[in-house]
Amino acid sequence: MSSDSEDDMPLSRSNGHLSKAHISEATDRTMAKATATSADAPAGISIRNGPVVEDKMEVDEPATNGATKRKSRGSTSKAVNYNMASSESDDDAKPLAKRQKTSKKPVLSDSDDDMPLAAKKPGKLPPKAKPADIGESSDDEPLTNKLAEKKASIEKKAAKEAKAIQAKEKKAKKAVKQEDSDDEDVKPKAKRKTNGTVAAKKTNGVKKEESDSDAPLAKKASVKKVNGKVKAETASPVKKGKGKKDESEEAEEVYRWWDAPKKEDDSIKWEKLQHNGVVFPPEYERLPKNVKLIYDGTPLTLSMEAEEIAGFFGAMLNSTHNVENPTFQKNFFADFTEEVKKTGGAKDKDGNTVSIKEFSKLDFKPIFNYYDAKNQEKKARSTAEKKADKAAKDELEAPYTTCLWDGRKEQVGNFRVEPPGLFRGRGEHPKTGKVKLRVTPEQITINIGKEATVPTPPEGHKWKAIQHDNKATWLAMWQENINGAYKYVMLAAKSSVKGQSDYKKFEKARELKKHIGRIRKDYERDLKAELTADRQRATAVYLIDKFALRAGNEKDAENEAETVGCCSLKFEHVTLKPPNTVVFDFLGKDSIRFYDEVVVHPQVFKNLKLFKKAPKSEGDDIFDRLTTTQLNKHLTNYMPGLSAKVFRTYNASYTMSTLLQKLESKKKNLSIQEKVKLYNDCNREVAILCNHKRTVGAGHEAQMEKMADRIKGLKYQQWRIKQMILNIEPKQKKVKGAEWFELSEDLDETWILEHQAFLVQEQRTKIEKKFQKDNEKRAASGEKEMKVSELKELLEVADDLEKKFKKENKSKKVEAEGKGPTVEKFEANLKKLDERIATMNLQAADREGNKEVALGTSKINYIDPRLTVVFSKKFDVPIEKFFSKTLREKFTWAIESIDDEDDWEF
Repeated sequence: MSSDSEDDMPLSRSNGHLSKAHISEATDRTMAKATATSADAPAGISIRNGPVVEDKMEVDEPATNGATKRKSRGSTSKAVNYNMASSESDDDAKPLAKRQKTSKKPVLSDSDDDMPLAAKKPGKLPPKAKPADIGESSDDEPLTNKLAEKKASIEKKAAKEAKAIQAKEKKAKKAVKQEDSDDEDVKPKAKRKTNGTVAAKKTNGVKKEESDSDAPLAKKASVKKVNGKVKAETASPVKKGKGKKDESEEAEEVYRWWDAPKKEDDSIKWEKLQHNGVVFPPEYERLPKNVKLIYDGTPLTLSMEAEEIAGFFGAMLNSTHNVENPTFQKNFFADFTEEVKKTGGAKDKDGNTVSIKEFSKLDFKPIFNYYDAKNQEKKARSTAEKKADKAAKDELEAPYTTCLWDGRKEQVGNFRVEPPGLFRGRGEHPKTGKVKLRVTPEQITINIGKEATVPTPPEGHKWKAIQHDNKATWLAMWQENINGAYKYVMLAAKSSVKGQSDYKKFEKARELKKHIGRIRKDYERDLKAELTADRQRATAVYLIDKFALRAGNEKDAENEAETVGCCSLKFEHVTLKPPNTVVFDFLGKDSIRFYDEVVVHPQVFKNLKLFKKAPKSEGDDIFDRLTTTQLNKHLTNYMPGLSAKVFRTYNASYTMSTLLQKLESKKKNLSIQEKVKLYNDCNREVAILCNHKRTVGAGHEAQMEKMADRIKGLKYQQWRIKQMILNIEPKQKKVKGAEWFELSEDLDETWILEHQAFLVQEQRTKIEKKFQKDNEKRAASGEKEMKVSELKELLEVADDLEKKFKKENKSKKVEAEGKGPTVEKFEANLKKLDERIATMNLQAADREGNKEVALGTSKINYIDPRLTVVFSKKFDVPIEKFFSKTLREKFTWAIESIDDEDDWEF
């Protein structure tokens, strides 16, 4: 296809180095000679892929519905140390702010131009894929070859299916056309009613109707209407064993939107909307008079506004990851001193103005100690107090948790306005440390129905605006002061609105199934196009399709972290390793450094070499004649609504579907855990084939050690039971053989002693906790609490256990336990323990295999949930094994909508 017009062509965004508009045959030949080698590696496979483990700042979760969550620091290897010069021993006596030193960044030499970031920056690269990751045994054939063959096979199958679907659709259209012409011959004036869709059955799971339909065809025919509305329970009764609701839960009618007829105008989201607005954070409480910020040894008196900002920094002194960051300090200090000046300055005890000029002279320790003591006090509350506080909070927030959307109750996602504080930002964000101001009602726009009662703003305030936009799905909106981004209060993930959004996303991916063959054929042809714009576009689509690269958008480097995707790749982000290996190394989504070493088609390798050709250098764009907008505009020529991000969902879902189909023959005589592992193995293979990886969590090794200890504990339990058999029937040693009674090889004496001490302490802890809980219940009901002497009596059980272990260790014999002990009873117990050990070994293997794979992310965001439901039904595994309660609520539409479609396919 031809490229876009010159007017729409992106300009060079860096050093003015723009690729030539046309690629001559001579240039092509020259590049072919330069890259020619004896043998190319199998293309389309990632050799090493995933986030790079390196020191990075603490970042925020995506700000959705007006609030943010702090991102877990579990994936960081250690805290960033910006303090290069001073030693810890010298620092202990100084205020934290006085200890900060900055170090200059190393200057890279010119020779580093084509060096991958991996060579320039320290960091642990992601591991290479191993045969075990995809359930293969190690042999002489390289894993890349196996993966390439598997991926090529899946793509070949996809092309064949796409061709079959299109042929069948074409045939169906001809039949409809013939029917129309026959009708016209008989009744020229009559018009055939089609309701805008072709009433044809689905072929291999793809519907013959508009791609954005909100209801599966199989359900449309059976929709029962009562006054134009769909009744939740009568339309399709819930089957037995679907999962029971708690009796305490209020029984609410479920809106089965997937059974409802499609709206004529899909852009209208609601007719009536009523909600109660948002919950604001509590007002700031001033510090006690004896708690002051100290500057150069002088306690300061500040205005309430300035004191609150000082408190933000003081309260987080233990988060050295942030407060030792020079950028964080600089931005905080600028905002803090500006507020101090604006609100009358800082005063000493005599009322004299103190000029705050150096951050290093500030001492926040008194503020930190105050807030830390408050936190400890909060943690020390009794269980009853915590429950009472939570109940009071829940009661206060209850009116805001739901809204009425076209007369039905829907859950609101996050109704709380984000509290003021210090901005963390993602990655090395240039604005980290700046003050996030308190949001007032005057900044908030409310979106609500015309006939609805507008929520009352806090006393003395008013809303910025009230609007009635029924094409928007947000309830409230405001603009934050750091980046000028808009924050929205939306419905919860389990709401029907979010469910319909998910459904459309996966249906769009299913729709791509029809067109994928033609798209791949076209971009493979355009990899050799004469026009540079066409060749760049084809290369970009290849990378997005084969390696799940995100499309990428331009960033404001001064105000936003420099994160990139395919279209915004720069010279330094791509390294070429002959014959056809490409290394991508850049800050990806969420500002996480992403490293991907891939084997590409030889023509793609040649194209990238051409796009990096001199005079291009560091800072220049690889795809300088392509933007994300142009790319997505081109993709819509194949299918309405198609964009680069749909490929990731399609590839993950189609690959999972193909892999699950191959499991049909394996479902016999397997335990539930073995079936779950089969599913997870497929999910893991999808992650490898589709490049969905994650950093190994810092706690993974500790978790695996804990699991190994639990397995050892069960083996020790087995050994004790076997010794009890000998205790009641010594002749069993001859019957079963002496070896059967021996201690497992992985249990040594040191471990046994440690394990016995653990079991004794565990018993003590259980008794103490139960004692404390019982006393809290007694106190709550006005009964007399138990005395400490009673606890001592209860703890005698643990003391007896300790004595028993000591006796066993000395005598090397274990006395039989329980009422009426028999060999048969003990053997039954051993069998149960064998099953538990087998299950735990499977779980351990599964967890180890998943350590570098974001199974949850791919399962929630990229793999069609209906595939999981179909697997659950066919393999007779409870859906709870795959979806948590939250996910079952989110994917209710997937679980319920294919009840009558056991043969559903992606």
